[in-house]
Amino acid sequence: MMRRAWLLPCALVLVVGLGGLAHAGRVHAPAASPGSDLGTGAASAQTNAGLSEATLALAALDRKLADLEAEDEAAKKEMEGLGEKMAQTRARVLLRGRAFYRMTRAGLLAIGGGFDALVSHAMRVERARRSVAEDLATETALRERGADLARSLERVARDRVALASQRTAMDAARLAMQDEERRREAFDRAFQTSSGAADYVAVAGGPAADPVTPVGFQGSRGRLLFPVIGRADIRPARREGTDGPGLEIHAAAGASVRAVFAGRVAFADRYGAYGRIVIIDHGEHYYSVSGNLATVDVRLGDLVSAGERIGTVGDEGQGPMLYLEIRHGAETVPPLPWLGL
Repeated sequence: MMRRAWLLPCALVLVVGLGGLAHAGRVHAPAASPGSDLGTGAASAQTNAGLSEATLALAALDRKLADLEAEDEAAKKEMEGLGEKMAQTRARVLLRGRAFYRMTRAGLLAIGGGFDALVSHAMRVERARRSVAEDLATETALRERGADLARSLERVARDRVALASQRTAMDAARLAMQDEERRREAFDRAFQTSSGAADYVAVAGGPAADPVTPVGFQGSRGRLLFPVIGRADIRPARREGTDGPGLEIHAAAGASVRAVFAGRVAFADRYGAYGRIVIIDHGEHYYSVSGNLATVDVRLGDLVSAGERIGTVGDEGQGPMLYLEIRHGAETVPPLPWLGL
């Protein structure tokens, strides 16, 4: 029967009314645990590896930023000392320059003291000239060093801005990965616990004299409510990360999406290729997955009745549609027989 259902044409055009199960009752019972999805371990390992790499890369960037900070502080400190040295050197140049000028203005006046006095005077003039030349060379070297430090500070400033921008981007990516991992874990947890068979039931009500019979999710196979009211094109499909079948239900953008059966909201968030998604725990480890939603009108933990609005049809770039899966535990099962198609 399940194989015949998937041999239906690739597109079915349906007009679905408001019919279905009239009332939903709820009784709370202890939870049980289904099997787990085999693909989630690999996905988790890949995400954890990515997070580790991102953390190491951020640590390396932090070290580079710390080195630049230290280089910046050292250059600024040296610049401060350099200014004082340049002022001292300039003062010596002026002082010794004046002395040298006075000596050279004396000319041969010292010859009156004899040859020895003239030689002594010439030696003093030469020493003064050398001192002035050394001071000028020192001043030039200090100015060149100051220029080097100024260029170094400009480079450090540019590098710090570039690394800070890179770190911000990497940190944002790391946070996004952490958020995606949190969503993945929440998505996986949604299929790991479930209510008992009698927790959420649909009650088919007839005339007042007829008995009221509670029906669980498994007993409603073939009679689940169609999730979208009105005209809809149905195509078999699947989403990345799952091996089992699902349905793309193409309908008008913004059309109401309703719960196919009573249950408790186990997940209501955005997740991977599903886009905005609502997972409802219907008991007995059965779940309905409604993805590609434009809006989500329920919250985690909400109790919903069969036919209650849970969101609206969205468009993730491939046209407006609802993506629907039926799962038993983490395993997807063909949804068409559950809808009576």
